[in-house]
Amino acid sequence: MMRAVELFAGAGGLAMGVSLAGFKSLAVVEWDKWACDTVRENQRRGYPLVDGWPLHEGDVRDMDWSAIPQNIELLAGGPPCQPFSMGGKHQAHDDKRDMFPATVNVVRKLRPKTFIVENVKGLTRSSFANYYEYIKLQLEFPEAPRRNHESWFDHLMRLQTEKTSGRMHDLTYNVTATLVNAADYGIPQKRERVFIVGTRSDLAIDWHFPDATHSEAALLHAQWVTGEYWDRHKVAKRDRPQPPTKMAKRIQALAAKPPTTLPWRTVRDAIADLPDPRTRAAAGIRDHKFQDGAKVYPGHTGSPLDQPAKTIKAGDHGVPGGENMMVLPDGSVRYFSARETARIQTFPDGYVFHGSWTETMRQLGNAVPVALGRLVASSVGEALIRAELNQLRATMGSARVAA
Repeated sequence: MMRAVELFAGAGGLAMGVSLAGFKSLAVVEWDKWACDTVRENQRRGYPLVDGWPLHEGDVRDMDWSAIPQNIELLAGGPPCQPFSMGGKHQAHDDKRDMFPATVNVVRKLRPKTFIVENVKGLTRSSFANYYEYIKLQLEFPEAPRRNHESWFDHLMRLQTEKTSGRMHDLTYNVTATLVNAADYGIPQKRERVFIVGTRSDLAIDWHFPDATHSEAALLHAQWVTGEYWDRHKVAKRDRPQPPTKMAKRIQALAAKPPTTLPWRTVRDAIADLPDPRTRAAAGIRDHKFQDGAKVYPGHTGSPLDQPAKTIKAGDHGVPGGENMMVLPDGSVRYFSARETARIQTFPDGYVFHGSWTETMRQLGNAVPVALGRLVASSVGEALIRAELNQLRATMGSARVAA
């Protein structure tokens, strides 16, 4: 059995991906009441992926970890992203919501075989370069914590010295940080996120981030070379848009040499079988109500129907203006319903959300796409199994030699 602990679980996107990858959750921790109510509502309804989760509502820093065994297979979580978000206040280590120190503390206590930490692209901004390096070094050397009255920058300098000196600690991790676009992995959304994955140094785990499976080039080929995309969606030739003039040369090159990847998934791909939320047919679908008031303004122009959606965002007070809306074929715009947004974040249709539309959209904007969480967790799980099999073979080989 592969055991996992989920920190900063939110509405459960990453944790559901971890469960789908074959891990059993020993603790799912989240401080936000609304997000916890969403998980509890689905547990009450008997939704299988979350039914057995031991949910803990509260601050990770106040959690009693004594009941959780050390040496679990996976610790996963996405610390609050507001300190590093492009739309936040960019305070990083000066922001009280920075939960990376708390995450390192849990790694030190539980000594997991692996960990997955997810966060926003803003973490990689040049203005955060030193702190980003500091985060990775803390995760690499969790047994070298920050001392009393030591500034984070002095701690960074000390960790860098320890790394270059080759000083050994009992607990160290091989840490890999990767910036990925979720669209490149079949998520119908251009969502760029950082994944920081650690494997315990004593276990000889060979892991690398999975290769991309989807591409914009393949979508362009399906739309403008073969027309397969429009045929699949039963869009008549007279109703199809014209290929972008600025991409004429690229389309010509794609016709000569077709891509080998799958096409990016679009908004239309994600919601094609959902009725328009403004119609009667939508009345019986949970979380699929029409929300009026969508408007275009500078910087908020909505997501084209035949591209992956722009990044679904939470905002400081729910939905940030026009970010979470779609552009219809006639050029008009409307907000995504909560169910459409859940589709874009790859939550299953059977999973429901607790709270108002604005509150639900906040939960969805903060979530890790379920399918992306599953992909990363599956790759980690497979690497764990390979390492254990290699260790078993080595042990058996040593036993035969000794005999």
